[in-house]
Amino acid sequence: MDGSGDPDARWLMLLMHAAFFMLLGASLTRFLLRHPGEARTPWIIALSVALAALYVLGPVLGSRPTPRSLAWLGVLVTVWMAVVVLAPSFAWCAVPLFYTGLRILPPRAALALVTLLTLLVVAAQVRLAGGFDPYLVVAPPAVAAVATAVFVHMQRQAVRQRELAERQRELIDDLLRTRRELAATERREGALAERQRLSMEIHDTLAQGLSSQQMLLQAADRVWDADPETARRHVRTATGIAERDLAEARRFVHDLAPADLAEGGGLEAALYALAARETAQAQGRITVRCHVEGEPHSALPDRLQSALLRIAQGALANVKEHAHATEAALTLTRLDDRIVLDIADNGRGFSPAEQTGPTGRIGRTGGVRGHGLPAMRARLRQLGGTLTIESAPGEGTVLSAVVPLSPAPAPPVSPPDPAPEDLA
Repeated sequence: MDGSGDPDARWLMLLMHAAFFMLLGASLTRFLLRHPGEARTPWIIALSVALAALYVLGPVLGSRPTPRSLAWLGVLVTVWMAVVVLAPSFAWCAVPLFYTGLRILPPRAALALVTLLTLLVVAAQVRLAGGFDPYLVVAPPAVAAVATAVFVHMQRQAVRQRELAERQRELIDDLLRTRRELAATERREGALAERQRLSMEIHDTLAQGLSSQQMLLQAADRVWDADPETARRHVRTATGIAERDLAEARRFVHDLAPADLAEGGGLEAALYALAARETAQAQGRITVRCHVEGEPHSALPDRLQSALLRIAQGALANVKEHAHATEAALTLTRLDDRIVLDIADNGRGFSPAEQTGPTGRIGRTGGVRGHGLPAMRARLRQLGGTLTIESAPGEGTVLSAVVPLSPAPAPPVSPPDPAPEDLA
């Protein structure tokens, strides 16, 4: 057992070192007081000094069973045996040697050394007493057994502590690795979420605006010579769309609210403005109306307003490009527990069952862009809402977006503010 990493083992080792030198000093003092002037006294003193010097050398060699440490232990035990033969009172110095042997030797060799030292202690004590004494026969083995048990127990405790420390290090490493993986996953998810946000924003603003500009410029090119005034009107309308799309691009790059919402008035005013702008840009090809039903709620969350406005923009773009409709309607219905946005048109319609592929996406022939419907569903899914489509060939199409709301607060005592449509 190495005491370098275990505080208990280190204290035990220091205690055994102190005990050895105390027993050695007491034995030498006892011998000098009881046997002054004997011929063996110089030998006793010399062997005691050699024993002390050898013991001090032990910690320098370490606690591993190397050839040097084994040789040192053999010389140490031999010197102790020599001094015990000359003066049996030195026998109790064997107790710290028990610890030294157990610390350096393998288990079986250490137990053999402890047994040998114990027998020598018993023989020395019987010799010192001058006859057989049951106490002297029993006491040394008992002391050896206690010393060995204490050492073995502390050795096992040290092993358990090392295993526990190793498991703790492994757990900490696993925790750190898991945190790094989680952080990497969060970064990837954040990047994917931002990519999806930009994809939906580009689809619902820039892509739709560029499509409208393309159609207007193509129309202007067709009538440029025959009807210059109409062509210039198409160009001016395309320029207005480009200006608005530029403002939208700057806003969603900075993760700001759509321009219609930023102008104030909330979702209702933004839907009215969208309907009027789409009607004006269509130049008589399609008329878009807006209607709001239900009592106004307290301020709706910005994410909800932005999502519903983007859904309305994407749906109207699909109507203009694919439905061949002459009329479309935006209906915002405010209920106690949810808000519903319906986008209806009188276009050619389609069969959702026939146009829906294995992934649930509706193709171009169905009147909905391949990217538009997944974007709408993704926006609603983030809000806990749903999107349903009702359509049939020749009967138009209705897209219905439903978003749940938190419970409405108690009505105020004062009358509510008028709805946006009442102020129009």
